[in-house]
Order: sequence, then structure tokens, then C-alpha cells
Amino acid sequence: MTYMPKVTYIEHNGTTHEIEVESGLSIMEGAIQNGVPGIDADCGGACACATCHVYVKEEWVEKISEISESEKDMLDFAFETKNNSRLSCQLILEEKHDGLVVNLPEKQG
Repeated sequence: MTYMPKVTYIEHNGTTHEIEVESGLSIMEGAIQNGVPGIDADCGGACACATCHVYVKEEWVEKISEISESEKDMLDFAFETKNNSRLSCQLILEEKHDGLVVNLPEKQG
């Protein structure tokens, strides 16, 4: 059986979605498959747009994958980036990510 880490998506208005997402999927895929509003994913996860931008809760920033140069470049197009901004299509979930929390920006880039 595949492990299903829990991810909490918090919309800009405070609405919370706690979802079990299959290991090996991205945070973006988990949002799309479960109808979480606020992640558009226009490019389908190819790191070619900035419409899956999320803010990773501070305590999780060190526990996720390093940011790539291409992701940094794409974040230039995101709305109101912060130090903890990431593209959710680039964050692949593993068992160790159980409990991860992401906040969604007011709008996507």
C-alpha cells in the first residue's frame, strides 16, 4: 500500500483543506486531484508557469527539496513572493512530509 502523507492547504481567506496525497505525487497534483481552489497549474506541472505558487510553512522549508534555478526563475512571475515561496509542482511528497502545511497566495501569477 502506498503511504499517504497529509498535506494541509490553507486558502488566502483561511479556508483549510487537509488532504491525504499519495507519496510520489506533487503538492500541486494533490490540490488538482482534490479540487483545492487557488492552484491553477496552467502548465500541468512542467515548471513553465507560476500558477501553482504556494508559501511553505516555515517549519517545513528545510524538510523539502532544494529549489532549482528554473524554479527560481519561474517564481519571478509569481504574485507576492516571499522567502518561503515555492512552486507546488516541484514539491514531490514523501512519507517524511506527513503534516506539511502550505498557504496559498491571494491570486496566482
